[in-house]
Amino acid sequence: MKKVAACACLMSAAATFDAKADVWVYVDPQGQTHFSAEQTDERFSLFFRASLRAQSKGAEAAAPEAAVPEGPELSPKLAAFFDNSPRYRKAQPLLQEAARKYRLDYELLKALVTTESGFEPTAVSPKGAIGLMQVMPDTARRFGVDSDRWLSVEAKLADPKINVGIGARYLRLLLDLFPGRTDLALAAYNAGEGAVQKAGNKVPNFKETQNYVATVTELYAALKPPVAAPPAVATKRVVNAYGDGYVLSGSRTAYVLAPGAMPGGAIGRGNMITPALPVAPKESRIAVD
Repeated sequence: MKKVAACACLMSAAATFDAKADVWVYVDPQGQTHFSAEQTDERFSLFFRASLRAQSKGAEAAAPEAAVPEGPELSPKLAAFFDNSPRYRKAQPLLQEAARKYRLDYELLKALVTTESGFEPTAVSPKGAIGLMQVMPDTARRFGVDSDRWLSVEAKLADPKINVGIGARYLRLLLDLFPGRTDLALAAYNAGEGAVQKAGNKVPNFKETQNYVATVTELYAALKPPVAAPPAVATKRVVNAYGDGYVLSGSRTAYVLAPGAMPGGAIGRGNMITPALPVAPKESRIAVD
């Protein structure tokens, strides 16, 4: 398994930072594509360059598991890689099925497989990790894949369906083990959960693991569709016996807010608890067309 990476998401609790997270690529003589967050040797060329802005969180104030740093629009080179890759198209249904079954963000799974194997199902690392998700035989045994009279564990992991199923199941376990910390789950996928726990629930100080986390994170940011802004709440100014006020539209009956209480301020901010609106007397209810 081509282990790479750098975690831009781990500093002091609640620290915000900017980091340059380039992605480099190398295609070996066997046609396997290797991605890295740095130019590990002269064979790697720059694939795309983007700036990450991430918000790190402490264990007591972790970000949502599916949260992804701000990333670039999909790089033309990255888009072309997937458009022109028959290996990706063949693996895509397996990844989609695994994402649904194990409640994984599809783009995260896609970024991980891109980094692990470049969608080469026959990839085998010097350490013995196998297939699309570079699953170690011991990990497969942990999830009930054993040798039998016909096939060894290694041979079974060469089956893309088995490989993706085990790898996705392991990733789900790690995301549950480190809730809200995708960076730690990725580090554990690379180095083992014991290494992350031994490091004090931080990304271990292994250059390979740090590079790996940075690569997956950057690809995930580039692949993740932008989140649409929520629609604005329509309002209508009215005058009644209680004075000027505003009503929230969207139904035929609404409550007049207190004078000057135009929705705004802390109301509706994603990082604030929305307080309950004061309920006006019945006679202040009006019909909204």
